[in-house]
Formats: sequence, C-alpha cells, structure tokens
Amino acid sequence: MPLAMNRDVFITCAVTGSGGTQDRSPHVPRSPKQIADAAIDAAKAGAAIVHCHVRDPETGAPRRDIALYREVTERIRDAEVDVVLNLTAGMGGDMVFGSTEQPLPLKPGGTDMAGASERVEHVRQCLPEICTLDCGTMNFAEADYVMTNTPGMLRAMGGMMTEMGVKPEIEAFDTGHLWFAKQLVEEGVLEPDALVQLCMGVPWGAPDDLNTFMAMVNNVPKEWTFSAFALGRHQMAYVAAAVLAGGNVRVGLEDNLWLDKGVLATNAQLVERAVTIVETMGARVIGPQEVREKLNLTKRAPVAA
Repeated sequence: MPLAMNRDVFITCAVTGSGGTQDRSPHVPRSPKQIADAAIDAAKAGAAIVHCHVRDPETGAPRRDIALYREVTERIRDAEVDVVLNLTAGMGGDMVFGSTEQPLPLKPGGTDMAGASERVEHVRQCLPEICTLDCGTMNFAEADYVMTNTPGMLRAMGGMMTEMGVKPEIEAFDTGHLWFAKQLVEEGVLEPDALVQLCMGVPWGAPDDLNTFMAMVNNVPKEWTFSAFALGRHQMAYVAAAVLAGGNVRVGLEDNLWLDKGVLATNAQLVERAVTIVETMGARVIGPQEVREKLNLTKRAPVAA
C-alpha cells in the first residue's frame, strides 16, 4: 500500500502516565498542580491534546482518585492556553498473580480491579473531550502482571463513554486490539469515526519494528483517525514514521524520559522536538480547535461538585 503522508498533524503529549518513573526523573509530575502545569507548558509548546493520569502527590504512585482528576481538569480548563483534554480510563484492570506454582490468591500490592462504572466515574464528572479505552488484555512487562480488559468490560465502558459524549481513544497495543475495536464499531458501541492510538514497543504487545507498525496502520479503517508512538529512544523516530504513514503523533514523559543521550527531558521539550520534526517534514502542526472540528469533539466544563 502506498504511503500517504499526513500534512495536518496534531500532537498529543502524555505528561506523566502510571509507570514507575517518578523517581527516575525530577521532571515527572506528581501533584495535580505539577501535572496541570506540565500539560499547559506542553500546550504552549505545540501540543493540541494532553493525555493525563494522576499520581499520589507524595509518593508518585498511580492513583484513581476522582478529586485529583477534578483538580487537574479544573486547572487545565482555567488556563489561558486552550488544549484538548484526554483522561486515562485504563486503570482499574490491574492483576498481579502470585508465584508460578501458586498464582492465586492475587497479590494485593499492585492488584487494582474495579467495575466499569467505577473505572469511568472520573470521566463522567470531569467531561474531557477524550478518554482512553485500552482495547485488550495483555501481559505487560512485569513477570506476574496482567492488564485486564475483557470484551464484556470494554463493551460496557465504551458504551458509557459514547453515552457521555466523550470520545474514546482506542489504545491498540497489538493487532487483535484493533480487530476487537472494529467489532465495537460494528456493534454500535463506538461511533464510526473512531480515534485510535497505535502503541508500539510496549512489552509484550506489538514490537516497534516498521513491518509490524505498517501492519497495524494497514488495519486502521479509512474512516478512523490514528496516532502512534513508541517507547524510549524510538519516540522521535516514530514522530516521523507516524506522519509519513498518514497519522498523528504522541510524545511525552509517560513513554520516554530522555531528550538526548544523558539529557533528561521535560514534556515541553519533547513537544518542541516533535514540532520541529513535523514541520521539517513539510507538514503543519494543528491546534486544539482544529482537532475538535476534525474529531467532532465538544469542550465542556466539569460537572458541578
């Protein structure tokens, strides 16, 4: 299939994530204020979308606290710079098994399982334009950890997101995740103009080689909009690869801590580097209002507390 380069590109900045990076770089934001400030700085640098998790302000550990999400949302909405808000809904499906000889009971440390309504309650209250929908279950780096998203759970969460008027960003970590996402569209759980993020190089999902990437790209329906990223040192290479393949890009400290070898990055610096790559390729970086028009998004204030 011939490549069709994207000439109007939006950049997503994933500002903090939920991985154990909080002690590996002083630039990884922890508190709601730090997360919101990082998102605002990323928007000023050229990101049209900011993707936010929340963390314990003291330890940096991942949290699902609605009050933290609300504070992040309100701080971003009150900022002088406009940006599309994308909140994670990926937490609440974490299973950590016991030993290989005695996998049950599950280990309480790291295990965090919640029902569909609880997993999206912060989305219902904060009303971001976008929230994530991790479209599959997979082994996820650690020896005994499984990211759990059953078909039934995804149908329930996806239906709730659609009913709320919040656009799901399908997180596809492997080809089967795309396959199931297409089934959700066919069933009417998701709207036909779906948005998908191709997540490359996450152990043990799709590796970040270009053959696998193009297999993923070629399985994205033409009515959909896609973005892509790769972890670590390949993050900026995938800025170019995604644009060349017809997509949009994601950078940020959730996926990569480094600007150059031995140089820790800020979120804004990663966005600035992505802007340079996109523009050097002859494409245009588009802003949040154009993204809302492109993706049929509505900016709303959070539900009153």
